[in-house]
Amino acid sequence: MNLFEPFAQRSLSLRNRLVISPMCQYSAIDGVPNDWHMVHLGSRAVGGAAVVIAEATAISAQGRISPQDTGLWNQAQQDAWQPIVRFIKAEGAIAGIQLAHAGRKASTLRPWEGHGPVPPGQGWLTVAPSALPFDKGWNVPQALDEAGIRAVVADFRAAAQRALVAGFQLIELHAAHGYLLHQFLSPLSNQRSDSYGGSFENRSRLVREVITAVREVWPAELPLWLRISATDWAEEGGWDIEQSVQLAQQVKPLGVDLIDVSSGGLLPHVTIPLAPGYQVPFAARIRREAGIATGAVGLITEVEQAAEIVANGEADVVLMARESLRDPYFPRRAAQQLDAKIEAPIQYRRAW
Repeated sequence: MNLFEPFAQRSLSLRNRLVISPMCQYSAIDGVPNDWHMVHLGSRAVGGAAVVIAEATAISAQGRISPQDTGLWNQAQQDAWQPIVRFIKAEGAIAGIQLAHAGRKASTLRPWEGHGPVPPGQGWLTVAPSALPFDKGWNVPQALDEAGIRAVVADFRAAAQRALVAGFQLIELHAAHGYLLHQFLSPLSNQRSDSYGGSFENRSRLVREVITAVREVWPAELPLWLRISATDWAEEGGWDIEQSVQLAQQVKPLGVDLIDVSSGGLLPHVTIPLAPGYQVPFAARIRREAGIATGAVGLITEVEQAAEIVANGEADVVLMARESLRDPYFPRRAAQQLDAKIEAPIQYRRAW
């Protein structure tokens, strides 16, 4: 495999192996994306990426991380996504969206306004598998009852339907970074004693139910991805790579086509061994042991580094996050460096 070899996902063909990772912009009003999102996402499609995945988009108002998150729980939001999606597709990229519920990490300030919960009177009730706050000073969430869990599943299903109407071609479900689905997976945040807590089978139940509900409305010809945190980086007792492999084995027959492998986010104040490509071994192991396509992400900043990950079979795609903020045209630079052919927009071809 090489970085500019097409990659099949159901009926779609990715034009290369470089994907724009979902990155929150904290710039929406009432969940409605706007001109910022058009330019931010559209410029990365022009930049040559194979897939452009829109940021963690809340399935309900309660599921937002911050008041400024994008959403997909009503008609106005669905309609506002349509021109953005059209532009991404017109530039030859696949338009994806990440559907998310923040759980106990909801109702928080956007990063440049501080850290932790929004001021009293401006936030909303947060929910989680158990009534355990993310950190000292954070809101104590309400433990979801079974009716609340059913509502979450229904919200994911409805958001997937709206994503299809908006024109998206790929959905990624967010089960990483300490948000609601990850909170159910990890025994450190899930201390339930019912059928959604305790054993691995019970803790992974909500993820499986969400995947099943989304697949009921998401066409069989379109891919479904799942982002996970491969480890909590906890000293003991947390979610880990062994459970991640087991989860990948379970979700593949449910209709998941690729595991986007990140890590952390569940616990504050943990030590993470940050280094270039530090999460790649997790993606490689899941790919090898679960027999499912994977995506590698995390401190991948150099063209040669991305090319080696794919060439070595450690992952099928490389997801670019902060590096794509620094350089929206990373795929075009990579193509030039690797002497690969990549089509430029007709308006730009005189520069190539």
